[in-house]
Amino acid sequence: MDKIIGLGNALVDVLATLEDDDILYEMGLPKGSMQLIDEVKLQQINDKFAKMKTHIATGGSAGNTILGLASLGAGTGFIGKVGNDKFGQFYRENLIKNSIEEKLLMSELPSGVASTFISPDGERTFGTYLGAASSLKADDLTLDMFRGYSYLLIEGYLVQDHEMIIHAIELAKEVGLQICIDMASYNVVANDLEFFTLLINKYVDIVFANEEEAKSFTGKEPQEALDVISGMCSIAIVKVGANGSYIKKGTEEVYAKAIHVRKVVDTTGAGDYFAAGFLYGLTCGYGLEKCANIGSILSGNVIQVIGTSMPKKQWDEIKLNINTIISE
Repeated sequence: MDKIIGLGNALVDVLATLEDDDILYEMGLPKGSMQLIDEVKLQQINDKFAKMKTHIATGGSAGNTILGLASLGAGTGFIGKVGNDKFGQFYRENLIKNSIEEKLLMSELPSGVASTFISPDGERTFGTYLGAASSLKADDLTLDMFRGYSYLLIEGYLVQDHEMIIHAIELAKEVGLQICIDMASYNVVANDLEFFTLLINKYVDIVFANEEEAKSFTGKEPQEALDVISGMCSIAIVKVGANGSYIKKGTEEVYAKAIHVRKVVDTTGAGDYFAAGFLYGLTCGYGLEKCANIGSILSGNVIQVIGTSMPKKQWDEIKLNINTIISE
């Protein structure tokens, strides 16, 4: 089976479920977005969280996807940067516990934290303090980090450091990896559109986008956006939430339904886990439709829990459902 390594912001998610969205307006966080925050804003949020029930989990877009892949038994690794603190230790221990090859670098800065607000409808909004995660630089990366893998997954949240992203891709390409990118957030795409366009045109093999990100990138609705993006890379995936996903490779196009979910608890990681399921299918050599259906199973399950950690019983059920798809 092919192995996948992720490159991303090593963040610890601190999640809080809201009774209403008032705190989002108070903190200046547009609902459904990811906003970078400084230490002052982080402290303001922490003061709010101190009065609320919170849940802690490892996070970051690529980190979530790699965790999902590892939970299915795929060979995985992760490159990121953490601080020498309790959150950094927590992140490292979680990678090891899940048999993920950890390639974590250390920073003098505090570990990154994603303050995650879960609205009553399950939508999530992030106030992200990058801290140590933002200090990952091109010079930190070596060719050996990428050896032995078949795919490199990059999260779109890293694109602000153009030099580091290009260097990572060049190293990965040198040892024969295919490049996957998850666009990450509509506002991130809009703010760095020219660089996203360069990456996807020149380097990227597989693109994951939700409908808002696809629209930010192309200015078009999902199916038209799919056509545009697929013309720039090998495989394009546009996710449309409860309405499923569209996938296109060359002239082959498939649609996958989302699984029915009685109650959405928290949409954190939904797209990341779809990518995990899809990439797991690819590493197993399955066709696009089976890959997408596996992605739908994972994303439909993770939105039924707070955060991105699912109990063993739930993973056992997921694996049974995947086996059913495989045997069809």
